[in-house]
Amino acid sequence: MDKKIMHSGFAYEEKTGSGSVKIANDVVAKIASRATLEVEGVAAMGKSVGNSIKSMVGGFSTSKGVKFEINDKEAVIEISVIVEMGYNIPKVSAKIQEKVGQAIETMTGIKVTDVNVRIVGVKIQEK
Repeated sequence: MDKKIMHSGFAYEEKTGSGSVKIANDVVAKIASRATLEVEGVAAMGKSVGNSIKSMVGGFSTSKGVKFEINDKEAVIEISVIVEMGYNIPKVSAKIQEKVGQAIETMTGIKVTDVNVRIVGVKIQEK
């Protein structure tokens, strides 16, 4: 992954014979967030990595618990979530990895090489 694609608010830009295609950062974040929230056992998106870390690694972060970096049409995604009490965290995490990777690849054509899941909390049902 030599060439960084992300710039000017766009996660991906490709020149075609008849123009160009640009995919905004927020689009990738929304796809990842939506796919994550569809997984049974996910209570909510957590807070994503802070801006200082984001700027050090050159990734894009949203307040929706999604951080990513895209180079040469390949993406590394980081998802922060709160899991419902009683669910198996490794199983929920594996399902998130599967769904997020598939959703981004299907909708954008960007190959997802890694989906890293950070469990930042557990939601306990109030009685």
